[in-house]
Amino acid sequence: MSERGGRVPEPRTERLLTVPNILSLVRIALVPLFLWLVLGPQLDVAALAVLVVSGVTDYLDGKIARSLGQTSKLGAILDPVADRLYILAVVIGLGLRDIIPWWLAIILPLRDVFLFSLVPFLRTRGFSALPVHFLGKAATAGLLYAFPLLLLGDGTGVVADLANVFGWAFTIWGVGLYWWAGVLYAFQLRHLLATMPPVRST
Repeated sequence: MSERGGRVPEPRTERLLTVPNILSLVRIALVPLFLWLVLGPQLDVAALAVLVVSGVTDYLDGKIARSLGQTSKLGAILDPVADRLYILAVVIGLGLRDIIPWWLAIILPLRDVFLFSLVPFLRTRGFSALPVHFLGKAATAGLLYAFPLLLLGDGTGVVADLANVFGWAFTIWGVGLYWWAGVLYAFQLRHLLATMPPVRST
């Protein structure tokens, strides 16, 4: 949270080439590879491996950033960008493969479009983004668990059946939490607009 929100901000480094930033860049670079694996040769096992690597690096970059004091402005941008790119890539890939219905492939990016539309209002109070709260992180984590399971469930056999059941369970919870977090962000913005004066441009 920003200093204006009343909490002491974490120390940040201005270095660009930190370990967490490199991990985030690797995650982003793997997005087109995932799409090619899913939509081209349909190598689902390799695509699952990419998703696993993405999930592991997502966990590691935050942990390393905090433990080594390598949090940075760039890292604060790269991490959520990587998460949203993966969500977008996965819903496109699974939608084109008919693994998920198209309403699901539309409703998830629509939430991010909704939040992006709030940014101009945030800027009137001197903010570029609201602090990420636990609900948003939980929603993203649920979706990142759901998608590999849904991909694994696109087959036959007991493992595929179980993966499909658990995958849809994570999907339902993930989508619900994802939009709930978006609504809470909107209420946070409403409170911000009501309690803080506009920032004067210089």
